[in-house]
Amino acid sequence: MSKGILLVGCGKMGGALLRGWLADPAFGDVTVVDPVAADLPRDDRLTVVSDFGGVRDPASAALVVLAVKPQVMADVLPAYAGLATAERVFLSVAAGKSIDFFRRILGAEARVVRAMPNIPVALGQGASGLFAGPGVDDAQIALCDRAMRAAGSVEWVGDEKLIDAVTGVSGSGPAYFFYMVECLAAAGRKQGLSPEVADRLAQRTLWGAASMVEQGDETPSVLRKNVSSPGGTTEAALGVLMKDGGLESLMDEAVAAAAARGRELSD
Repeated sequence: MSKGILLVGCGKMGGALLRGWLADPAFGDVTVVDPVAADLPRDDRLTVVSDFGGVRDPASAALVVLAVKPQVMADVLPAYAGLATAERVFLSVAAGKSIDFFRRILGAEARVVRAMPNIPVALGQGASGLFAGPGVDDAQIALCDRAMRAAGSVEWVGDEKLIDAVTGVSGSGPAYFFYMVECLAAAGRKQGLSPEVADRLAQRTLWGAASMVEQGDETPSVLRKNVSSPGGTTEAALGVLMKDGGLESLMDEAVAAAAARGRELSD
């Protein structure tokens, strides 16, 4: 990647992406635009300015990553309208902002890709869904793909409406697992375990199970059946979780609610 990246906003999400880029020598220079950016890595490729006026050579950026909060995006974008050409792609990680929203402000010439990452990008373990808007070419898709893979895995969808489904599954999904750990530890305490032991057991159980799903050759369904001996303790527990109105139904409702809220935010 010989051309640079312009990163607009360097909060948790932008900062996580930045660390991934700087860890890869294949990425070129990065200019961060953020009035309060702090604790950034030291790197000769990195320049930090407080606003767009401080960017020395904005035209050198092949990729402009928009990582400011959705509620201030409309105020920030107009300064970048002059960069909206066929040779440059804008990559948004702002939830709820549609391709049409960006093109209304940046202009119809703007090439825009929407990304829906999740919070584990902070550890380089994110899962992001991406959608390419009108005019985005293969080279720009590859550039956005590489930029997001610096912080985890990437899945592309062929319909912008599916970004809301991505939001419901992976965007909001970490919170579901955090809550599951909370509930599992709380249940352990009710069975007599100390808070410390219950917390550690619940946390390591989630981590170990996730590792088996990621690293193994078997599906989650097969893994579940492998640990569910007939008449055993796991089967007894799953009988509760898998009953009518149990975990499957609750997860359907949860993902649908998150997706619906995502659609509301983009209206």
